[in-house]
Amino acid sequence: MNDVFAALEALTDRDPDRRDVAADTLGDLLRGTALDTDTARLVVGRLVSRAVNEPVAKVCESALNSISEAFNHHPLSLSLVEPLAAAMPTMELELLPHALYILGATHDPQARLLIEPFLRHPDPQVREDAGLAAAEFTASEGSTHNS
Repeated sequence: MNDVFAALEALTDRDPDRRDVAADTLGDLLRGTALDTDTARLVVGRLVSRAVNEPVAKVCESALNSISEAFNHHPLSLSLVEPLAAAMPTMELELLPHALYILGATHDPQARLLIEPFLRHPDPQVREDAGLAAAEFTASEGSTHNS
């Protein structure tokens, strides 16, 4: 647990390289099964804040990648990751696929409304990524009906 708290503290370091390493470390922890759901939600909340407020693209990308890792073991609500949606219109193009994936991975029908504008984005890759994120809803609806 000390690793978690040390990495969370390093997320706010003045040095972007330390913030980047901290985000990666937290992703490693989220990728595994060592964190309980409450701790994972705490970590994801801090990573969302870092991604939204981070001026350095590589650190933001590491934070977004780490958030994505959490979905492998923990159900995360849209409300936890929704601040990303407000930041998406100003995100660099290479960061949008990560944010779109995260919104889709919540499987919350309200997230679809946040993804839909990106289906009409001028960049074809962003439109494709938005389509993949939107497809998460169809996949989750299909599995719900089969249960």
